Amino acid sequence: MRSLTLPAPAKLNRLLRITGRREDGYHSLQTLFQILDRGDTLRFETPPRGTDIVLSPALAGVAEADNLIVRAARRLQRETGCRQGATITLEKRLPMGGGLGGGSSNAATTLLALDRLWDLGLGIERLATLGLELGADVPVFVRGRSAWAEGVGERLSAVDLEPAWFVILHPGVEISTAAIFGHPGLTRDSTVISMRRALDGAGPEAVWRNDCERIVRALHPEVDRALDWLGQYGHAMLTGTGACVFCPLDGETQADQVLQQVPDEWQAFKARGCNLSPLHQALDLAEGLGQAQA
Repeated sequence: MRSLTLPAPAKLNRLLRITGRREDGYHSLQTLFQILDRGDTLRFETPPRGTDIVLSPALAGVAEADNLIVRAARRLQRETGCRQGATITLEKRLPMGGGLGGGSSNAATTLLALDRLWDLGLGIERLATLGLELGADVPVFVRGRSAWAEGVGERLSAVDLEPAWFVILHPGVEISTAAIFGHPGLTRDSTVISMRRALDGAGPEAVWRNDCERIVRALHPEVDRALDWLGQYGHAMLTGTGACVFCPLDGETQADQVLQQVPDEWQAFKARGCNLSPLHQALDLAEGLGQAQA
């Protein structure tokens, strides 16, 4: 039996601008994905026989057939005709439905891990294409770089962002992404900007904003309060459609100080932004160890 244990890192949307609505109902957007050094962990084992995909523990409220980990594994089997199976153990750290990309990251880690364990050799481009079928955020995790994204989030350009520490709060509410994107009051006509302008920054009010935030604040008072509270330490923002909010800070020491002040009613953690995903760092390390042992 072969095995592999890998991280599934979180992401933040450092900005999210909705620039239009397409005929297929999806929204055109511009966003800046920041990969974090914190996330879930998955362990993969390939049994000597059988093609079953077994995931444990089950996620409350999520049917196995709908779980992105299981869907990713089965999609890979269908794509390649692979006759191998896998036992997958998930250590869940990220809050579900928090806008941190946990499910998409789990799917990306599954694609990359099983491509390695099943000796498929599909490569990043093909895996990213398969990932897009599972969700618009999956390709950024497959590619493994902080990135500028356009389209529905699938057109990616890798970027190098300044290292930063963040405090991330979860206000304890669940938010429906479909409800936010379907809301009649959602901004859908933000001006298209260049990647360079976004990276240079023209001030938080002009560029570093999330077009979903106004609607989420109005519908969810808990998120509104969390943003106001965190905003006393810096430029607090919503990530994705929430419910998590975040604030970039001057360093780990300040992040620790802010964490000590967080009200008990909220979950909170610190994380560091990174340009290369911890998943890809772990895969590179595993490959290096394998070559050394060969």
